[in-house]
Amino acid sequence: MKLDVNALRYLSKDDFRVLTACEMGMRNHEIVPAELVDRIAGLKHGGTYKVLRNLLKNKLVHHDCKKYDGYRLTYLGYDFLAIKTLVNRGVFASVGRQIGVGKESDIFEVATEDGTVLAMKLHRLGRTSFRAVKSKRDYLAHRRSFNWLYLSRLAALKEFAFMKALGDHEFPVPTAVDCNRHCVIMSLVPGYPLVQIRELQNPDDVFDKILGLVIRLAEHGLIHCDFNEFNIMIDDDETVTMIDFPQMVSVSHRNAEMYFDRDIGCIYKFFNKRFNLTEKVIQDGSEADDDDSGRPSFLSIQKTSGALDKELAASGFTRKEQVEIEKFIDENAEENESNSDDDDVDLTSQQESEGGDAVSAKINSLKIADQDSAGVPALVGMDSDAPESLSDEHATSTSPSGEKKSTNPTTDSIGEAKGSTESEGDEEESSGEDTEDDDDAVLTRQLNKQRKRAMAAALGRRRPLTSRNSYKDKGKGTMNSKIQKQSCQW
Repeated sequence: MKLDVNALRYLSKDDFRVLTACEMGMRNHEIVPAELVDRIAGLKHGGTYKVLRNLLKNKLVHHDCKKYDGYRLTYLGYDFLAIKTLVNRGVFASVGRQIGVGKESDIFEVATEDGTVLAMKLHRLGRTSFRAVKSKRDYLAHRRSFNWLYLSRLAALKEFAFMKALGDHEFPVPTAVDCNRHCVIMSLVPGYPLVQIRELQNPDDVFDKILGLVIRLAEHGLIHCDFNEFNIMIDDDETVTMIDFPQMVSVSHRNAEMYFDRDIGCIYKFFNKRFNLTEKVIQDGSEADDDDSGRPSFLSIQKTSGALDKELAASGFTRKEQVEIEKFIDENAEENESNSDDDDVDLTSQQESEGGDAVSAKINSLKIADQDSAGVPALVGMDSDAPESLSDEHATSTSPSGEKKSTNPTTDSIGEAKGSTESEGDEEESSGEDTEDDDDAVLTRQLNKQRKRAMAAALGRRRPLTSRNSYKDKGKGTMNSKIQKQSCQW
């Protein structure tokens, strides 16, 4: 949008009050309701709606009534708020012509009261030429919702911080003067972009200066990431000045080496094409894009100066790269946990198998001893046709003390003989085995219960199974029901 400051001189305090109310409402509204604007502005007698009509006429606000009656700030209205604030601070007094335009900003000349000419850079993110801000810039950080005015403000704050820090470390950058909202005021560089230069008196010296700037930035912990002929200014004395800093990242970035090599490659490519430095490059042994042995290497740079990347929080991580890094870390953590869990499971399974084998061996020995003492055969292949004889032969009873008694005299005699031999063996054992006998008694009780259940199931006390066609015999007068009754009587 073209900046026309002629309407600025005719705006009143109420107009700026309503513009500020729209700005405050856009913190949590995409379209600010007219009632909220009126409530924030606090003008009497319905003056807010009259002022909104005037601002809409000058294209300082945009009216939207699709869902409800509301307004939002335009870039021109945001420009007027920033310019008004800087004029009130006394930073400059007049606005001149436009001297530059980029994919995400416009640059104008401004002058102070004493006639000093400065440069005013207005960030305008959201243009068609540059809308991939979330993937190529880290302005949002952890935020999810945003609007273009807020992103432009973040970009201006970041550029002002980088420019101020680099100027304090005596880098050839414009002098940072002031910043407000999406507007950055800096000193005007007396020169031209390198892309507009056709001839140089000493192209070799300029080439060395530019490469030295890239290396010096890396030594301070920063990488420009957009160091090309469009962001390098040269004056008549061939003095180099670099501009445009919002996209700078730290040397600790995961793609820092790639960005560094890209900046070096852009400089080599431009000087090779524009100033025909191919012969010099060949003599130096760093001819080409295929052989980078003569070019500055990112790994050979030592970070010995001040850590500007930590001071300015120059991370430069994009959201996509951050998600990939977190995913990679989570996958590694899951693999480590799964490996440790597998090891633990193997150890526990080994312990359980060893313990289970010992317990099973102990139970088997108890079963054999109990069968020998009681004289009860195994319940395998038991005939269900003679339940009475089996129950008479193998009926058992337990005493209150938990000891088992048999009704068969032959088994009693055998049990008494074996009991006498066991008592003689017990007298020879130590007193420490009494506790084991108590445990054996508990296990014998459990085995007796299980044996009783098995005998009851073998003697025919199971629930009768219903036939598949039982649902057909539910009627009272059917032939099947009569036959069933007679069979029951028989």
